[in-house]
Amino acid sequence: MTKREIVRIDRDLCNGCEACIPNCHEGALQMIDGKATLVSELMCDGLGACLGHCPVGAITIETREAERYDETAVMKVMVPQGKNVILAHLKHLKEHQQFEFLKEGARYLREHREEIPFDVDEIFQTIHALPAPPRSPQPAPAPGPAKPAAPPSGGCPGSRVLSFAKEENAKPEDLGPQPSQLRQWPIQMHLINPNAAYFRKADLLLAADCVAFALGGFHSQYLKGKSLAIACPKLDEDQDTYLAKLVDLIEQAEINTLQVMVMEVPCCHGLVRLAQTAQRTAKRKVPVKTTVVGLQGNIVSESWL
Repeated sequence: MTKREIVRIDRDLCNGCEACIPNCHEGALQMIDGKATLVSELMCDGLGACLGHCPVGAITIETREAERYDETAVMKVMVPQGKNVILAHLKHLKEHQQFEFLKEGARYLREHREEIPFDVDEIFQTIHALPAPPRSPQPAPAPGPAKPAAPPSGGCPGSRVLSFAKEENAKPEDLGPQPSQLRQWPIQMHLINPNAAYFRKADLLLAADCVAFALGGFHSQYLKGKSLAIACPKLDEDQDTYLAKLVDLIEQAEINTLQVMVMEVPCCHGLVRLAQTAQRTAKRKVPVKTTVVGLQGNIVSESWL
């Protein structure tokens, strides 16, 4: 046993939303009796990737005696989950300057490259290209007008007020018109008809309402060649209808694939759970991919369910 930082979960606060589970790539968290539970000290790196995904603040980091984190054991568990999970994990280690764990993970990939079903060198190139995080505190900002106070903690992270002001690097006219890749109407889940011809054997993109506004390349990179359905897992009512339609799309329309795109806020992951339920309910099975989009338009993670 050694004293180190490790996750602590307040089971009284935990509401069982499961938002933290897919964001613990190391597999240290599981749902037990309806509550998120730390099931392996060996697998918890204590860096808190799950923290920002808890809408009720039930997850904190504490310093206590715990089993030493084992990067090799973590890699053994994560490799079968695919390249995107490994990338997300190694990026997380680099961002937190955990270079010894990063080297240990890279060593495992090199030693087992013949058994690994994806390109290990591509992983290394991607991680190497990431900018190194600053090793020292940033200098204090110059005196200026007082900034507005940060919104109070608590409440829904998806409703928090944020500003993403960006410098304009190109004028819209310099970029030329961007063609729409939308190939059908309607697109809202309450309005679509699963029997419509454009869903037949199609690749279906199920996107949360906000995704297309946050992701600059949504049309060209994700919508092109796909049929579309949109929904808001937080605000839409009668989502049992959505489940029934997804099952019909899988079984009757015989869609080829299903990609679910959501924002990184916890409430958005309800759309992923809806797709998972439809996948389990349908007699016919299809590949389901989930893509999580950051609030500033970056891709946080992609994985096959």
